[in-house]
Amino acid sequence: MSGRIPQHFIDDLLSRIDIVDVVDSRIKLKKTGRNYSACCPFHKEKTPSFTVSPDKQFYYCFGCGASGNAVGFVIDHDHLDFPTAVDSLAGQLGLEVPHEQTHKRRGPDNSELYELMDKAVKLYTQQLRQHKQSPKAINYLKQRGLDGTTCDAFGIGFAPPGWDNLQKELATSPEKEKKLITAGILVHNEDSDRIYDRFRDRIMFPIRDSRGRYIAFGGRVLGDEKPKYLNSPESPIFHKGKELYGLYEARQANRNLSRIIVVEGYMDVVALTQQGISNSVATLGTATTIDHMQRLFKVVSEVVFCFDGDDAGRRAAWRALESTLPNMEDGRQARFMFLPQGEDPDSMVRQAGSEQFLALIKDQALSLDNFLFKQLEDGLDLNTMDGRARLAKLAGPYLQKLPEGLFHQLLIKKLSDITGLDSQYLSTHFEEEAADIAKSEPKTPQLLAPASVPAQQHQYDDIPAYNYHPEADYSDYQPHHQDEQSYSQPSSKSQGSYKPKQSASSPSRMKTRLSTSGYAIRQLLCNPEFAIDVQKPFDKLTLKSDTDNALLLDLLKTLKEQPTLNTGTLIAQWYGTDNGKRLEALAALELTTEPNITEFQETLDEIRFRAEQNSQQTDLQSLLSTLQNKSPSQMNEEERRLFTQSMALLSSQTKTDN
Repeated sequence: MSGRIPQHFIDDLLSRIDIVDVVDSRIKLKKTGRNYSACCPFHKEKTPSFTVSPDKQFYYCFGCGASGNAVGFVIDHDHLDFPTAVDSLAGQLGLEVPHEQTHKRRGPDNSELYELMDKAVKLYTQQLRQHKQSPKAINYLKQRGLDGTTCDAFGIGFAPPGWDNLQKELATSPEKEKKLITAGILVHNEDSDRIYDRFRDRIMFPIRDSRGRYIAFGGRVLGDEKPKYLNSPESPIFHKGKELYGLYEARQANRNLSRIIVVEGYMDVVALTQQGISNSVATLGTATTIDHMQRLFKVVSEVVFCFDGDDAGRRAAWRALESTLPNMEDGRQARFMFLPQGEDPDSMVRQAGSEQFLALIKDQALSLDNFLFKQLEDGLDLNTMDGRARLAKLAGPYLQKLPEGLFHQLLIKKLSDITGLDSQYLSTHFEEEAADIAKSEPKTPQLLAPASVPAQQHQYDDIPAYNYHPEADYSDYQPHHQDEQSYSQPSSKSQGSYKPKQSASSPSRMKTRLSTSGYAIRQLLCNPEFAIDVQKPFDKLTLKSDTDNALLLDLLKTLKEQPTLNTGTLIAQWYGTDNGKRLEALAALELTTEPNITEFQETLDEIRFRAEQNSQQTDLQSLLSTLQNKSPSQMNEEERRLFTQSMALLSSQTKTDN
């Protein structure tokens, strides 16, 4: 975002859009009198208790209390942050979202890149239907069991042979040609000063972001060219370590998505969808990352990894486990399914059918704890004391990656049962060992790999570390811009915007999930000067449900009074207190990108927005608890007046995730 969204625009947007249309496009509504009803999309129920009022332009669930306006519904239902939800609704009306100017640097405008990507998708899909060499592409897709409906849903297309098909169509000016190179669709060979199409003679799989915008491509070769599978390079709008192929489509196809299956390739995702399994995703030529898992667990509570059973598949599964551990908060599940040798999800589902494929996952997928200990125990003799000691030694660093909570304690207990060591002793020992490592090794300690995880030549983050598909040869071109890290952007104002440092030197263990105020504090610790632009009074930033809110307000007040404080002197103001420890812990987290004033102001806007909602909703919920069992005809005049006033207040609220 290039600045804050003006409140007057949000008000205008809500006055133009009909919440009934917004909700009905996502869940089927039934007209009941003046309102509309449905089973609530936010909790399980058989009798509809979810009501949408076209007059008041609000929704409310009498079952779980979910409520809000059109923006709030999109935030909760589509799992979006506030700016993205506003942008999504504005796009439906053809409105451009304005942003207030700031005195600080503005983020890049990538709108033209998105437009060119959209044109490229349309060109490739057109070529699949009309190009003289498209029959071979169509025959390949038919041989893989795909029909036109599925191909259309994923925007699958065809890049014909030739070096300049796309260039001639889209590079209509030097500026557009440069943008196409930046987007990774064209390649500029600096040695020969030649510009040409990156994708040639390939089936094209467009990749979307969380908002449905096209950001990259994957191409499957039809001829003998190598590599067999080719991904777009990193670009200002595409970061392969964060994006997942098929996630947008899965969310569109499932109103109440609770589980996602992670597979290896594009064709696996499309083939599963063809067979009615529309909740699968694939990483993009890289190992599963912490960012991937943060994104998945924001959408669902259960993730199933479905990999080949060969050495490469088990390496990929182990890397996925390492990225999953820091995200395993209580209530989340991760399981690991290994297919028979030579099989992949595509071949399995076509051969066995969707019901049997899902039954295999249900019956054979290993829980995270079973997979973890099964791998660690391999090659160890647990009948001996040294074998059990070795297991505890191996398990310690992995268990320390887990957030504090019930699941963490249960795994400690399980290790205790296996080794015979006391649970409390294990916990204390692991913490002391981590502290000792932190003192002696400033860099991240290398985790001890279990014997059953096959060795490999490269680090997990090398590309392509994840290409174990029997027929695949994935590859990514090296980034064609100077600094690929400069384009890294946080995905949202949530835990997805942070990654914990892989070091035991953090002042205290803390969950990877941050509150909105915690996020603002982390930004403020990086740039204390941001507080200068925050206007007093701070009472509109009071959010009692946010555990870090009071500390944020204290920080802002302190920095207003002492604007020259730097990070170190700022934390020192709370030295020796619980707040001081909290600030140290937040400071120990590293941001994926350097924070900017615009992002900080947007975070404060979100807090203001939620604070206003919470204040109004307190009175509303109190009233509704009294009147929810009454029909309008049973209410007296005063009750109806209060009920109407409360609903009018609710129509201006947006419900956001705490």
